[in-house]
Amino acid sequence: MAKAGTLYSVHPSVKMVQSVIAGMKEKTGRSMDEWVKFIKKEGPKTVEARRDWLKDEHGLGTNYAWWLADWSVGKQTEDGDPDKYLAAAAKYVESMYSGKKAALKPLHDKLITVGRSLGKEVKVCPCQTIVPFYREHVFAEIKPSTNTRIDLGFALAKFVTEKRGKLPARLIDTGGLQKKNRITHRIPIAAAGDVDDEVKRWLKTAYELDGE
Repeated sequence: MAKAGTLYSVHPSVKMVQSVIAGMKEKTGRSMDEWVKFIKKEGPKTVEARRDWLKDEHGLGTNYAWWLADWSVGKQTEDGDPDKYLAAAAKYVESMYSGKKAALKPLHDKLITVGRSLGKEVKVCPCQTIVPFYREHVFAEIKPSTNTRIDLGFALAKFVTEKRGKLPARLIDTGGLQKKNRITHRIPIAAAGDVDDEVKRWLKTAYELDGE
């Protein structure tokens, strides 16, 4: 669910990173704060060099090395902080619809309203270039693909592989099924009238498939 006062929900990855932070001392011998202080005092100057140093000199895996190097310079701290993530999420959306894409923002807002109306389990979790909808997994996503068009993507792999029916020509194959991506089809949205009953029906279908 969305946090009160915001359209958006905390990305599922934040909880995962919080779990990593909580177990870091046990796994690596230092807590997050201890690592950051150590890196600032003893590590190389650049983020890139710190990543390599943490892997080569301290035996950390790639994910730990990248997280710690980034955190040591104040980057990506929203990955493990719900409030910081939500603040960053709003900025991601603002940036997505800046400049020539500004006219698409009302369409984005309308799609968010439709998506959230599907059920209380829906989480809307912006990233830097897309806005995924989650139930258990990503079941749809909003992507402002051009200055005049949003692509609304759907996760319909189960519908296709289980041959549950015929897809309309309006649903464009993204190649996701072959690439093993969650989003398998999209519908271009260029005007408010494009968010019609058919779009709502397929959004609901994707939502329900993810709940099975």
